[in-house]
Amino acid sequence: MRNTTAPRSPDRTKPPRRFVHPAATTARAALFDVDQTLVQAKTMVEFWRFWTIQWLADRTPEEADLPIRSLLALPREEANLGYYRLFRGVAPEELAAAGRAWFADFMTGDDTLLPGTLLELLRHRARGDRIVLVSGSMHACLDPLARLLAADVLCTEQEVGADGRFTGHLDRSVVGPGRLRTVRAALGAWGIEGAHCSAYADHETDLELLHAVGDPVVVGDDPVLRAVAEDRGWRRLPGAMSRPRAAAPARV
Repeated sequence: MRNTTAPRSPDRTKPPRRFVHPAATTARAALFDVDQTLVQAKTMVEFWRFWTIQWLADRTPEEADLPIRSLLALPREEANLGYYRLFRGVAPEELAAAGRAWFADFMTGDDTLLPGTLLELLRHRARGDRIVLVSGSMHACLDPLARLLAADVLCTEQEVGADGRFTGHLDRSVVGPGRLRTVRAALGAWGIEGAHCSAYADHETDLELLHAVGDPVVVGDDPVLRAVAEDRGWRRLPGAMSRPRAAAPARV
């Protein structure tokens, strides 16, 4: 049974003050992976804990971590699909409300956003670049962050059934090959060439995306990305610091 004391009040769920997005002066975009590139945490893991422990209040922290640990043993794309099956039968508006509450709580931390990446984002916004969040995470997690940063979102799209609830399947995945395909389709619709884009990412699975832009930037110490960056002279930024309360997170 849902905990009726879960944070739902307008004051708790009101998103932080958003930045103003100036009109772009040229057709440029800055593409930001989110988890451990722009934010310290794994949004999907953190949201799942909030959803089960605080919003639904139906599991202990240990019980909430069990499905995530099971996903760790799977390849990344399978883990991503398995994660969204956990929300089968949930109404989109319910998940969105929980996402707003989670984000309000999440942003109370003093180490939420990676300073180096945030400074780059602000630099791009100041010159009128289109800011785009690219993630395998979902709208419930990313839309509040996008409102804060005046950004567009390219993320996983969950399938909604005839009953108006999530089926546990996906209309679009933004991991693996689906990520570059999604980005290219969006840039084409916006009339932006990849050569005029910057991209920021932290994991070797983002290598194709980094190769597809004119200004690739590696965040953190992924050994594959670090080697390519050193060979090609790509810029690098500091990555996420370890978060003591989180178990080794899956790239879901």
